[in-house]
Amino acid sequence: MESDCKKYLTLSGLEPLVVTPESNFVNVGERTNVTGSRKFLRLIKEEKYEEALSVARDQVDGGAQIIDVNMDEGMLDGVYAMTTFLNLIASEPDISRVPVMIDSSKWEIIEAGLKVVQGKCVVNSISLKEGEQEFIRQAKLVKRYGAAVIVMAFDETGQADTYQRRIDICKRSYDILVEVVKFAPQDIIFDPNIFPVATGMDEHRKNALDFFQATKWIRTNLPYANVSGGVSNVSFSFRGNNIAREAINSAFLYHAIKNGMNIGIVNPTMLEIYDEIPKDLLECVEDVLFDRKDDATERLLDLAETLKGQKNDVEVAVLEWRNKPLQERITHGLVKGIDAFIVEDVEEARVLAQKPIEVIEGNLMIGMNVVGDLFGSGKMFLPQVVKSARVMKRAVAHLQPFIEAEKDGKIEFAGKILMATVKGDVHDIGKNIVSVVLGCNNYEIVDLGVMVPPEKIIETAIKEQVDIIGLSGLITPSLDEMVYVSKEMEKQGFKIPLMIGGATTSKAHSAVKIAPHYSHTVIHVNDASRAVTVVGDLLKKDNQQHLSDLRTSYDVFREQFLSRTKQKEYISIEEARSKKYKINWEQTTIVKPKKLGIQVIQEFDITKLEEFIDWSPFFRSWDLHGKYPNILTDEVVGEQATELFKDAQELLQRIFSEKLLGAKAIFGLFPANTINDDDIEIYDENGDIQHTFLTLRQQLKKRAEVPNIALSDFIAPKSTGQTDYMGCFCVSTGFGTKALAEAFEADHDDYNSIMIKALADRLAEAFAEYLHKEVRVNHWGYAADEALSNTDLIKETYKGIRPAPGYPACPDHLEKQTIWKLLEVEQQIGVELTESLAMWPAASVSGYYFGNPEAKYFGLGKITEDQLIDYSKRRDISIEDAQKWLNPNLAN
Repeated sequence: MESDCKKYLTLSGLEPLVVTPESNFVNVGERTNVTGSRKFLRLIKEEKYEEALSVARDQVDGGAQIIDVNMDEGMLDGVYAMTTFLNLIASEPDISRVPVMIDSSKWEIIEAGLKVVQGKCVVNSISLKEGEQEFIRQAKLVKRYGAAVIVMAFDETGQADTYQRRIDICKRSYDILVEVVKFAPQDIIFDPNIFPVATGMDEHRKNALDFFQATKWIRTNLPYANVSGGVSNVSFSFRGNNIAREAINSAFLYHAIKNGMNIGIVNPTMLEIYDEIPKDLLECVEDVLFDRKDDATERLLDLAETLKGQKNDVEVAVLEWRNKPLQERITHGLVKGIDAFIVEDVEEARVLAQKPIEVIEGNLMIGMNVVGDLFGSGKMFLPQVVKSARVMKRAVAHLQPFIEAEKDGKIEFAGKILMATVKGDVHDIGKNIVSVVLGCNNYEIVDLGVMVPPEKIIETAIKEQVDIIGLSGLITPSLDEMVYVSKEMEKQGFKIPLMIGGATTSKAHSAVKIAPHYSHTVIHVNDASRAVTVVGDLLKKDNQQHLSDLRTSYDVFREQFLSRTKQKEYISIEEARSKKYKINWEQTTIVKPKKLGIQVIQEFDITKLEEFIDWSPFFRSWDLHGKYPNILTDEVVGEQATELFKDAQELLQRIFSEKLLGAKAIFGLFPANTINDDDIEIYDENGDIQHTFLTLRQQLKKRAEVPNIALSDFIAPKSTGQTDYMGCFCVSTGFGTKALAEAFEADHDDYNSIMIKALADRLAEAFAEYLHKEVRVNHWGYAADEALSNTDLIKETYKGIRPAPGYPACPDHLEKQTIWKLLEVEQQIGVELTESLAMWPAASVSGYYFGNPEAKYFGLGKITEDQLIDYSKRRDISIEDAQKWLNPNLAN
């Protein structure tokens, strides 16, 4: 019997995307489309493909779960453009982690994309407009390439524009695909055509209603098929009137999702929150969408005219909620994260209750259930939930002495979960957020903190009789620790789920490396917003079938992943070296640093870093996706982002004024030369070798003119007789973070405990950016006339690069040891390396400086067996140890 997981549309880039009923809605980013973005079109026309990648990156950062790539433009060679761009995407892990939608009206462009795209993509689109024979031919090819497909409601006589035409064409297409082509029904996505409403033409009055009804019919009558559409089309008649367009788009999307649309192209900046659309406007809009009144269009047009130029303002009556009944006050305080009155309110509830435990099980859990429902439906966001947890903790802290006085007082939890950041790893922001979110949903959390050895994890899990073990890690060696824990759980006979999370983890690693060692259940959770649903499913009663299906799905995923990774073509390390990035060293001016050697910064004015902060990753750490500052005005998350940013600014100013965090740095600039193609020798001022930096080279098979790059290509070879230079550094703003976080936690304030760590991380990155600028402009001086804004710095438009060990161009964590020895980092500024080579304090950054103007960032890609053997010999370590220290998500 085919498991349910196989009946869900499953797509993938580097990471899988499974479209389940719980997915709610999958958003497709539309800006990598030459017909929809003038900027993208210009960059592609000018063959500025590297810059065009930034458009794709912005889409992913902005929350797109799929990116739509379209190269249909009369003056473009669409086949070449599609092939080139998709190949470049494949080398960018932060972009290629999401699936691609290959979008074209020309089959030759679609097929060109199918030949090179990474993972399982979506073809957009095929239809019956050229007859059944061509439809079947194209569908068979899509199936052969292993893609999903969007089918337009279009046949030989034209586009479906009525309810009946929509369902007739979709039914006919479905039957051909499933019965003739043997296409997997879950891989079929119908687009039943979204047309503009309120056009003034009678034949368009049912445009929205017909779409809703057709969508519902498809989801009911065509098993496992999905429905998609381009939402912005519906408000096309109201161009120039953003308030009207946002309301129409939002109301349409709300009802389309209710009727079964689960995928679509949506511009988040053109959406209003459905519940906050003014009632009179919503009534007019829905009268149009559902064709409820003959004068609906005229009324909406009249009202829309009065809205031009206005802004949406929501008036809130301050403290009016304090006049409401007790339960409503408690719920309001929890939902809004207001802790000023919670002790007063729970004390009132305690006096009224027979037992103090009843206040938690009753009043507080009623409020937290509302929080959980709002979060689950996407109406609350992680920062708000963490604030709710702070209120809950303070309420429980007030009640705890009264509960302890009652000998039989015991809280009934939904389950007990052990959370730990594994041995050698110091990062815990994500783990703490997950713990807080689960705590808000009545799960008891046993948090062991960071750098937890496997013996303690196993011992505590047995002692506490936990229901789930959750492991977190950021750096590559953490993955090996997770494997070790899974083996020990198997050895000890555990029969509970193992939950994996953290920045370096992935479903691929969990399925390929961890799950085979543990016979119960291993599941990867890629963000905090999914944790509650995952844990709820894992701990349901009579869930053995669900757990069995989950294990089966990971077995299938592992087989597919292993077969997929074998399909790409790679060249030998010798051939890759022959295709190195070539620099004409005779014509290259090498700038000697103004001062060679090591410099230490012990006392630093941390306020200088404020202007260098890149805030976008800060919001991502709280699961709010979008670019700063645009995220502050985003219609979906803008209100939450603005509130979070305000809180961050307040704490940041405290950090500055009260000198809460210490900042230190060390850097060195040295003579250097490349030897043996991939190694860089670093010398002292007398020319004596200090250390050797080992680099790794791309091996993916590319076009003849495209090089296979290594970092060593940007340093002059010793054979040229020229002396070149490179540098290395370490900065930290984490001194004092641990004590501050613990103080906040002691005050039941997880929100600020997480906030201080997130700000320390941002300041560390800002310090690295600040120091790099100082090196370029002053200490090295190769860019003395540089005048770049912070936006330019974030976009990395400067000359030279600062790659870091463990990241795409240099996935080897062992190179941190080179930096530490060369600079004497621990002795000079007190930043330590753990046994797994994580930096402590956690808010620290290290890396190298390359000053050559041709130096650029790149993704290494897969490390093949021959390079792994070659590298282990150069490093003089075993192949197993080499694999341990290389980031597998960058180097497989």
